[in-house]
Amino acid sequence: MQQNPHPAPTVTPTGLATEAEDEFLWLEDIHGERPLDWVREQDARTEALLASNGFDALQRDLTAILDSPDRIPHVTKRGDWYYNFWRDGEHPRGLWRRTRWEPYLAGDPQWEVLLDVDALAAQEGTDWVFAGARLLRPDWDRALLRLSPDGGDAVAVREFDLVTRAFVPAPEGFDLPVAKTQASWIDRDRLLVGTVTDPDPDTGDATRSSYARTLRVLQRGRPEAAIAAAPTVFEVDAEHVAAFGGHDSTPGWERTIAIDAVDFYRSTTWLREPEASSGWRLLEVPLDAEVDVHRQWLTVFLKSEWELPTAVHPAGSLLVCTVDGFLDGSEEPRAAFLPAPDRTLSAWTWTASHLVLTVLQDVASTLYALPQTALAATDPRGTPQTSAGRPPALEATRRIRLAHPNPADPFLTLGVSAVDDEDPDCGNDLWITATGALTPPTLLRATLPAHLEEDSRPDGVVPDLVTVRTGPEHFDATGLSVRQHFAVSDDGTRVPYFQIGPEDLETDGANPVVMDGYGGFLASKLPGYSGVYGRGWLSRRNDAGRRGVHVIANIRGGGEYGPDWHRAALQENRHRAYEDFAAVARDLIRRGVTDRSHLAATGRSNGGLLMGNMATTYPELFGALSCGVPLLDMRRYTVLSAGHSWIAEYGDPEDPEQWEYIRTFSPYHLLLERPVPGAEAGRDAEGPGTGYPDLLVWTATSDDRVGPVQARKMAARMMRLGVPNVWFHEDLEGGHAGASDNRQAAALHARSLEFLWRSVADDSL
Repeated sequence: MQQNPHPAPTVTPTGLATEAEDEFLWLEDIHGERPLDWVREQDARTEALLASNGFDALQRDLTAILDSPDRIPHVTKRGDWYYNFWRDGEHPRGLWRRTRWEPYLAGDPQWEVLLDVDALAAQEGTDWVFAGARLLRPDWDRALLRLSPDGGDAVAVREFDLVTRAFVPAPEGFDLPVAKTQASWIDRDRLLVGTVTDPDPDTGDATRSSYARTLRVLQRGRPEAAIAAAPTVFEVDAEHVAAFGGHDSTPGWERTIAIDAVDFYRSTTWLREPEASSGWRLLEVPLDAEVDVHRQWLTVFLKSEWELPTAVHPAGSLLVCTVDGFLDGSEEPRAAFLPAPDRTLSAWTWTASHLVLTVLQDVASTLYALPQTALAATDPRGTPQTSAGRPPALEATRRIRLAHPNPADPFLTLGVSAVDDEDPDCGNDLWITATGALTPPTLLRATLPAHLEEDSRPDGVVPDLVTVRTGPEHFDATGLSVRQHFAVSDDGTRVPYFQIGPEDLETDGANPVVMDGYGGFLASKLPGYSGVYGRGWLSRRNDAGRRGVHVIANIRGGGEYGPDWHRAALQENRHRAYEDFAAVARDLIRRGVTDRSHLAATGRSNGGLLMGNMATTYPELFGALSCGVPLLDMRRYTVLSAGHSWIAEYGDPEDPEQWEYIRTFSPYHLLLERPVPGAEAGRDAEGPGTGYPDLLVWTATSDDRVGPVQARKMAARMMRLGVPNVWFHEDLEGGHAGASDNRQAAALHARSLEFLWRSVADDSL
């Protein structure tokens, strides 16, 4: 188990805080006996608070939902096989397994189990958590399996024989020890590895963000100790986030890709042909652009404006050209997608003949297909315009229309990926997962026409569709509906949010509402079916017979309207994300959906930081908050776990000028700098809007991304200040996800939702 590299000192190595300024530095010793004694005491207190027949029943229900045998077993095609990872009540750690297409489509998969993770854990005495597999092509007979000992980001990487269904023992097989490791096949006997063998950023191979700073080529047959001695082929500065890399083994397009992640949003991308004597070749695009290389194609997603000789492309554009043409200067990237104020590109994928785009239009998903022939049909010196003044690729784009199954739930979220663009039988096939807040997921397989240019139907492309699976209904959605509303933030920005609740909702302010938000890292909060929220909130009724209402807030800092929406809440503008969330809360109160005593909110990770700011800056709006695996101490976040990697999002507290704005959204410090009137009496203090909301802070000891210590310190400081309605819980396992199996996940969700429900629906806390 990894130890915290920054145990609680009297004076920290960076000089960011002393014990006089931070009385809870001792809680940063993650595995220290005194801190763990405090954790055990708080866990017992919180578990005693929630212990009831109702809580036990909810936890059982949520476990049954997560373990449901009827849920969709999503698969990934590799060669002729379709692979799936599956957890249920009999296999809490999971089964890695595979099947063929025909029985899978027929609903009788005949799974071949490759690895029983529960059996492996019992055999080796380690509670392994499966973290993914990378298969060797073109034979598809070996795999690199990622296994975490506790659900954290640090993993062991071990070679697995898909023929014998067994690990290949060292030294013949690759077997990399637990660390923050990435590994990909170069060929059967070599791996490209980025790992940490010495975590000291001054003398070792780790960055200050705790990730690998080098890429090495590891030869088969070398012992573990040889990793550090393996030849280094790529290296980045220790102040950068990480060196990332991988080898593309696509026949005919073999190349190695390396990325120098300068910070969370800026990077350089380098290519090298197999055994090339010329070394790495830089793709000279804007540092903040997102780069993807697929076969002959280079795609560049812009996060800021890029001026090229023939055009100025705005942030949010997707540009395409060939890799070779870009490197030799004969081609200029050309627009395959252009954003609009209400429209942004969410994702893209390639089939054998098409580029498929997932677009958000006011946070609703739409699919488009663009022929590769249109991408190639351009003057290599630039992007010629059509008579309509648009690039030819945009003129050739066709919408992929799907039938809408549920009028009460008009906002479907669509997940899309190619089945296998190398397979001649399914090269233009897509997996499409369609879901909504009230619509169980449906897995579709779509076959695009080979030549979209010949499609003359005015309503766009209607692909051949096969419904492969439909997920089960986990709660009664009768009488519920999904509606989109817009709140107005402090600076006049319209902020969308989804409201899921009764169609005939009474607007007298007495409905129990839980808001959900994130607002960071260009990540979008999209509506999707959740049996957990359905059973844990939407289908519950309080003593007055009111059903719960779930609200998803699409605040700035996320990606719902593209890079500009994200950039609007970066660093010194972070307060806009919190103003947006507060604006949605006020709008719900203004519309009579709820009031302060019936309004709860939840968020995790960056969303946990959001909750901390709601508690300390907007306590008058909320009756209860659930704050999960959070950032909260923004003075020290850069020296805790992987926090240094997020400076581009929040700013650098070691810079005095930047600390001046960071401190305005550091909840751990706002507790002292902005004392809440009546805080010592809790939210029931005399007068409206006084006191803190009921607060549950939860985390996991094994979280090696954010770490548990910020949650510990926040709860401890609030308790020292005399706030009676703050509660804390810390699980040993689970990593940043907070749970390593369905049982743990059910307990986590039940604890959070039960706490909030009791606070704002029946007020029994």
